Amino acid sequence: MIKTPEISPLGDRGILVDFGNNIDDETLKEVLFFKQNLEKVLVKQKVEVTNTYNSLLISYLYTIEDLYGENLTIKELISTANISKNTDYQIYEIPVCYDQDYGLDLKLISEEKKLSIAEVISLHTAPEYQIYFTGFLPGFLYLGGLDEKLYFSRKETPRRSVEKGSVGIGEKQTGIYPKNSPGGWQILGRSPLDFFDKNATVPSPFSAGDKIKFKPVSKAEFLEIREQIKSKNYQIKTLKTDG
Repeated sequence: MIKTPEISPLGDRGILVDFGNNIDDETLKEVLFFKQNLEKVLVKQKVEVTNTYNSLLISYLYTIEDLYGENLTIKELISTANISKNTDYQIYEIPVCYDQDYGLDLKLISEEKKLSIAEVISLHTAPEYQIYFTGFLPGFLYLGGLDEKLYFSRKETPRRSVEKGSVGIGEKQTGIYPKNSPGGWQILGRSPLDFFDKNATVPSPFSAGDKIKFKPVSKAEFLEIREQIKSKNYQIKTLKTDG
C-alpha cells in the first residue's frame, strides 16, 4: 500500500516529498519509483530530483511561480500511481581486502564486540547491502543491511585522511570512500575498485536501488586487481537477481 507522503515547499525553488521516518527496502522502492515518475512528468521544467532514505527533494532551476498548482500536480501523480514489483536492479560483487594494513579499525571492532577478526569479516561479507543513496562525497555509497552485531559509533575525532576505497562502519551503516578524504567511519578494509570517475561517460555505475555484495580477497589479489584496473583490464562482476 502506498504511503501518503507529506509535500511541502523548501524555499522558493524546492519541494520536499517526505515519506516518513522508516528506513527499509519498501520505503526506498516507493521513493525511487516516484523519483523516476517525477523526472518524467517534470522534464520540461528542468528539475533535479534527489533522494535520501525516505524523501525526495525536487529542485527547480527557477522560482516556482505557482507553488499551489505544482503541489497539486505532485499530489495527483502520487495518488494515482500504481507501483509494480520492480526487479530491475544490479547486484555488484565488490572485492575487499580485510588485511590489517587496510582494516585500520578491524582489531578495535573485534575487541570491542568480543568477536574474532574472522567473525567480523564473515558478518560483514554475509549480507547483500542495499544502496539507498550517494553523498557526502560524489560516489560515496550509503548501504543498508549491516548486521546489528557490527553496529559501531563513528570516531570522536575523524581522521584527516581516509584512503580511497576504504570500507567502513558508521553507526548502523557501512559505506565506501570513493576518494581520499577526511572521515570518521571505522575502517574494516579496502577495495581496489574505482567508485567515481568524473571524466567517465558514466561517473559511477552504482545507483540507488542496486545492491552490493562484498567478497573478501587477499592482499595479493587486491594488488593484482588494482593493476588490472590501471591497465583497464578489469570489469566489475555482477550477480544474478531473483527476478
